[in-house]
Amino acid sequence: MSGEQAAALPAGTTGVTTGRRRAAIRSQERAASELFAAVYPRLAGWVRRLVEDDETAHEIAAEAFTRLWARWARVEEPSGFLYVTAANLVRDHWRKLERERGAMRRVTAQEQQKQHHETDPSVRMLVQSLPARLRNPALLYYYADLPVREVARLLGRREGTIKADLHAARELLRAELGGHHDRIA
Repeated sequence: MSGEQAAALPAGTTGVTTGRRRAAIRSQERAASELFAAVYPRLAGWVRRLVEDDETAHEIAAEAFTRLWARWARVEEPSGFLYVTAANLVRDHWRKLERERGAMRRVTAQEQQKQHHETDPSVRMLVQSLPARLRNPALLYYYADLPVREVARLLGRREGTIKADLHAARELLRAELGGHHDRIA
């Protein structure tokens, strides 16, 4: 080993120690590669049966291995770690799907309600016939679903004025619709 090479090593490190480290790293890489070849197909197949999607199954299995690699030196039972990690990731996936389904149900319900308002020509035409001073706050509040504070900011008016305009718009609509709509809120 040259003087420059020795100077590049940390204090107390010799070429023999560095060689041992490299050998240990190669040994770990080999063990990890063998584990991957032996476990990955079964793990991905198991996850596939749980999530019913090939791509997601491979993503979860790969993520489990990634988490194992990050803790490789501290994990005593790599195969068990992989399956427990994959099970946790599957549970996270199911929770995410449930949140997405809930959001889709809410959006669908809102869209159906919105379409009902849009397809009810009497309400739509009445809202369009309101004076601009009342129509704009009503459209922004009821149809764009903006809060009173945001409507006030957009129209450059005070919140109290917007609330009064919304009240006046509701009263006009109630009077025009009579008994056709039992509840205008």
